[in-house]
Amino acid sequence: MVKVTIEEAKRAQDLIIEQRADPWIYKHSDGYYYFTASVPEYDRIEVRRSKTIKGIAEAEPVVAWRKHETGPLSALIWAPEIHYINESWYIYYAAAPSKEIVDGLFQHRMFVIENKSANPLEGSWEEKGQIKTDWESFALDATSFEHKGQQYLVWAQKDPNIRGNSNLYIAPLENPWTIQGPQVMITKPEYDWETIGFWVNEGPAVLKRDGKIFISFSGSATDENYAMGILTADENSDVMDPASWSKSTEPVFKTCYETGQYGPGHNSFTVSEDGSKDVLVYHVRNYTEIVGDPLYDPNRHTCAKEFTWNPDGTPNFGFPK
Repeated sequence: MVKVTIEEAKRAQDLIIEQRADPWIYKHSDGYYYFTASVPEYDRIEVRRSKTIKGIAEAEPVVAWRKHETGPLSALIWAPEIHYINESWYIYYAAAPSKEIVDGLFQHRMFVIENKSANPLEGSWEEKGQIKTDWESFALDATSFEHKGQQYLVWAQKDPNIRGNSNLYIAPLENPWTIQGPQVMITKPEYDWETIGFWVNEGPAVLKRDGKIFISFSGSATDENYAMGILTADENSDVMDPASWSKSTEPVFKTCYETGQYGPGHNSFTVSEDGSKDVLVYHVRNYTEIVGDPLYDPNRHTCAKEFTWNPDGTPNFGFPK
């Protein structure tokens, strides 16, 4: 087993902040990067901001919300994402009523909080409730994007009639916490790289460039087999038509044994400080020997790397280092 120390990872320039999984970085019009991610305790949502990506590590975290003592919002707070929609701030996140696994799945649902302050580190966050979907089933990793004047939600959910943990769905939004059904499935685990340990498609993130819409996502168990794939659609196609989306048959970002970086995924996208470079934000581990459930191993670290573009217009993420 190759193992890279934290110090070596820092020197490699990809590491941003230790022990933060499912990272989300959003660069706002005020010039700040806003950051949130899963904390190892899974008990709260933190937000921090910085004028630079590297500065996120030293930025003071502000607790936006804490889990409830009981009820559907009382356990395993996962994968918050901060979005700015219609001049208000929203955080999408997943929560469960307990740590219990039922029929092989946690019991997460998707929820939203709202902050109308100009600076989301100030003001108050209001609970907007659960995002209701076509089924009352395991659901998480909601993300939102605007296209041709319509706001959409993309998320991961268990269809009771489809094998596996989660597929990806899309639906237009009435408002940031309410979808206009019915939802449409745009990918399910089907290739070998998506079905190691668990059958998973999750962690979507949207990227637009040169007439194309890309949705990155992650597959397989959250150990060294975790990897990223990508969906592609033409910007003039019907994004609600599953046929508009083509999927990579192989992972586009995966474990690199040579650099000792394992299970990269659950990413977001941003740009460099001067706006000239596209940046991939992701989490990764630097060892493979995990005791127990990988979800309870805290050492998934937030990293960021600039990426380039292939001649066919698709992103080239390289490898984690």
